[in-house]
Amino acid sequence: MNLQRSYLADFVSLLFPELCAACRESLVINEHLLCTDCRYNLPYTNFHLQPDNIVARQFWGKIKLEAAFALFYFNKGGKIQNLMHQFKYNGMHQIGNLLGNIAAEQVIKNDLFTTVDFIIPVPLHTKRLKDRGYNQSACFAEGLADKMNAVVEDNNLVRAKSTETQTHKSRFARFENMQEVFAVNNPEKLINKHVLLVDDVITTGSTLEACGEQLLKIEGLRLSIATIAYAE
Repeated sequence: MNLQRSYLADFVSLLFPELCAACRESLVINEHLLCTDCRYNLPYTNFHLQPDNIVARQFWGKIKLEAAFALFYFNKGGKIQNLMHQFKYNGMHQIGNLLGNIAAEQVIKNDLFTTVDFIIPVPLHTKRLKDRGYNQSACFAEGLADKMNAVVEDNNLVRAKSTETQTHKSRFARFENMQEVFAVNNPEKLINKHVLLVDDVITTGSTLEACGEQLLKIEGLRLSIATIAYAE
């Protein structure tokens, strides 16, 4: 019976091969979501080794951060764009868990991230969450938490109102678009805690800045940021 199942699985994979989410080439045995070549050769930033990296510098003079990190560089038309499209729009939420695991393996090498108590994903508005079925930032957060001594706090930071898409907006327009969008439901839980705020892609940083402003109103809260990709 097991042999028959193996033959059937081989036949199905021949007709409908599982593709790498980044390069779209067929995966082979023991590969899952990413092929071995992409797993090791995607455009990693190594920002966990650079305290004053580009992401950290985006927030200088705006919000106070302990540390900031992005796993990949995002280039239009590149493999990371393919990967993020599969993740956000084709229902492949498990990509977030995998990338969270990979990111955690890097950030835990940096002492600045080892004191994180809670991981908070940038929230989606309830309408967009219903349409998509999952919050991609929450999937990333769960993958991070698997390998960090931290807890995902998924419903504390909330999006109080829906906003227009940020695509094609200028930095100032993005900033204006994010004003008074976020709120914290239970600030007492975060007093004197180190919070890692996570999102999928950072461009201007307006969304993360708006979230950070609300979180930093909490007494003694220390804030760090991690994203899957940084769009140059």
